[in-house]
Amino acid sequence: MAILLTRQPNRAPGQEMLPPLEMGDHLDQPTFHARYLAMPEDVKAELIGGRVYMPSPARAAHGKAQVEVVGWLRDYKAATPGVVALDNTTAILAEDSEPQPDAALTIAPERGGQTREEDGWVVGPPELAVEVASSSEAYDLYEKRDDYERYDVREYVAVVLREPRVVWFIRRGERFEEWAPGEDGILQSETFPGLWLDPAALLRLDTAAVRVALERGLASLEHETFVRRLSGAD
Repeated sequence: MAILLTRQPNRAPGQEMLPPLEMGDHLDQPTFHARYLAMPEDVKAELIGGRVYMPSPARAAHGKAQVEVVGWLRDYKAATPGVVALDNTTAILAEDSEPQPDAALTIAPERGGQTREEDGWVVGPPELAVEVASSSEAYDLYEKRDDYERYDVREYVAVVLREPRVVWFIRRGERFEEWAPGEDGILQSETFPGLWLDPAALLRLDTAAVRVALERGLASLEHETFVRRLSGAD
């Protein structure tokens, strides 16, 4: 599948005018991708289960929470050679799915990860996807969750602002199972050992406390072993 690197005008030389994307369109991934590239740069759209979703502009609460999430993943990446942190990056999952998670964490393909880059695009399921959702009624907890489950995302974290709560799904066979925190209230990734999260701290935007929990994870034997495995030392 040929994928363009940048968005193009709706009409390229020798090409027909591409129809604009509209919320609710039912498209396959190549058609969606071509039309998305032809849209103005400030338009965000996703293909979930073959249907086009065009999220509303993000409010301040969303942006503040996303900064915390991205900082958390960035700090983990800094201590874990061989992983890649992504911010608001499209992932081409299948013929009917092209989501744009708010953040993601992947294992580099040369270290055995399940994504790859084609013409600058991420292709394949991120090991970890994170979405910031306004409420539990948002499509992030329904249609998008179903696509992440169907197409082999290993773990999915939804930061639900209105409730407020953090929901962490982890793959068990072909299905997601909600992951419970430990007695100390900390959530710990299986796919990325040492990636620990204090959900209460994240929800109150307490950057220092989020970092403290992560640093505990980074000091664990499990994280040390994971780093050695990624480096090929084990």
